[in-house]
Amino acid sequence: MSENVPANTDLLYRLHDRPNPIKAFLGAIQHVLAAFVGIITPSLIIGGTLGLGEHIPYLLSMSLIVSGVATFIQTRKVGPIGSGLMALQGTSFGFLAAVLTAGFVVKNRGGSPEEILSVIFGVSFLGAFVEIFLSQFITKLKSFMSPIVTGCVIVTIGLSLTKVGLTDLAGGFGAEDFGSIPNLLLGGGVLVSVVLISIINNKVIRSSAIFIGLMLGLLAAVFMGRIDFSLVSEADFFTVPIPFKYGFGFDWQAFIPIAFMYIITSIETSGDLTATSMISGEPIKGPLYEKRIKGGVLGDGVNSLIAAVFNTFPVTTFSQNNGVIQMTGIASRYVGFYVGGILCLMGLFPILGAIFTQLPKPVVGGVTLLMFATVATAGIRILSTVDFTHRNVLIIATSLGLATGIAFVPDVLSQTPQFFQNIFGSAVTMSGIVAITLDMILPKNYGVEFDTAEQHAEDGLKPAQKVA
Repeated sequence: MSENVPANTDLLYRLHDRPNPIKAFLGAIQHVLAAFVGIITPSLIIGGTLGLGEHIPYLLSMSLIVSGVATFIQTRKVGPIGSGLMALQGTSFGFLAAVLTAGFVVKNRGGSPEEILSVIFGVSFLGAFVEIFLSQFITKLKSFMSPIVTGCVIVTIGLSLTKVGLTDLAGGFGAEDFGSIPNLLLGGGVLVSVVLISIINNKVIRSSAIFIGLMLGLLAAVFMGRIDFSLVSEADFFTVPIPFKYGFGFDWQAFIPIAFMYIITSIETSGDLTATSMISGEPIKGPLYEKRIKGGVLGDGVNSLIAAVFNTFPVTTFSQNNGVIQMTGIASRYVGFYVGGILCLMGLFPILGAIFTQLPKPVVGGVTLLMFATVATAGIRILSTVDFTHRNVLIIATSLGLATGIAFVPDVLSQTPQFFQNIFGSAVTMSGIVAITLDMILPKNYGVEFDTAEQHAEDGLKPAQKVA
């Protein structure tokens, strides 16, 4: 395989191009809108499940501020820290189960909300050193991440996320009007509008397709009476970040699942950054690529360290923003600086973030469904560079079959030990482990005779005529 996959000729701005401030700001807004719900949702879920009540608004603000700082570090590249790619950082969904497990360890022994947060942020802080350590060897680990492995992982990331997008399009998880005609019309209308805008032969309009689609959806939602701006006026005007506001606690039982997730997220981040590099028309093989992956995983670890200090949960690279790059054609890392600034402002001034929380789920889902699917197509592009031999088809089929099966039927592992569920309960982890294992144990020439005989048969030759 060559150092570069087929060049992405649809890019309007490549990695090192500098769009003018207006275009950069519009591009950044689209990244923020695509990621905003994902950034704040883990804090909402954790806060609600653990009964953190009055602390939730502060946790939301901190998640936005830290995501802004982390995105700046990841895109700007501070020394060896960061990938230098347009890779938005946000609160990780992958840590939800581990963080909730840690929280219940404290809650079940009578701990207060403050004590729960103290332990969660303490073990998250120490656990971040696991990813920082692994980042120094990630290029060796990447030797196991051949194009067939990364392709399978990225396809799985995209396909598993489409469930989230479609759920939002239909009204959101647990919504009383889930799947209603108004929800489907609103979400479907946004999806169609983004597609139509994206094929307009005008760079400015095309690069703003997601933003325009969301604004059209917001306008439609206003006419449908689905916006309550009174909630915006109730938001705090300003929030001050306070390091270790809740103290610093530790518990081994809480630490182990979170430390393990840092190992998993290192591999997932490698896959996300590979997709970002490919979509940006950059190498996915060679010294430059390996340096970016190493810096990106290190950035993930350092940013999660910062997250724990400033009272929010571990962060990671958001794969949905690869869809934004694909849709808008803007891969410039300088847009990441604007993204970081906008997220920080939204965190410092919660009233700004409250405005975006008014976007109805179907509006957001109409956009994210499309973006998640484009992530899957990035994985397909990587797989297209692989020879579809009998061996490789077997690896791809097994990896994607088990991964999508886990995504569609998560209860299939409900009777297995919790430790096993923690490892294989993630579709992305399942895809990666299966693909890596098969790629390692199946001989490289496995099925070659079968493939050769099949090819000669297509050419009108008998198997006996094939070259030994």
